[in-house]
Amino acid sequence: MKLFSRPRKKAVSRSVKAGLQFPVGRIGRFLKLGRYARRVGSGAPIYLAAVLEYLAAELLELAGNAARDNKKTRIIPRHLLLAIRNDDELGKLLGGVTIAHGGVLPNINPVLLPKKTAAKEPKSPSKATKSPKKDKKAELFKLN
Repeated sequence: MKLFSRPRKKAVSRSVKAGLQFPVGRIGRFLKLGRYARRVGSGAPIYLAAVLEYLAAELLELAGNAARDNKKTRIIPRHLLLAIRNDDELGKLLGGVTIAHGGVLPNINPVLLPKKTAAKEPKSPSKATKSPKKDKKAELFKLN
């Protein structure tokens, strides 16, 4: 036993050092156990944790907006699906992913919609110009 030993410093995790919320150590362990490569660099789990954290934050923000648009305070799978499918980049990344209880995007082919007319023209002439006799009488009164 040492007589003059210093008190041990508190351990600081790699997640705290990198300023991340996602667990760098756990991701590094999964990279090693998954046998993706024989060796894993020290920066790889930090980078992967940062990318995963960014994707999660982006998805949660968009899903929260979808929940707020539907006047809900809790994010459900439907909100996640709406967030993913309405975003171009996330839709491309997660294009082949099926979300349970997500439903489908509402979509109607424009060909099936009724055609819009710009301005409806009256099929019959107006009552003022209907009778030529009334038009002549109106002109006579205007002259007098």
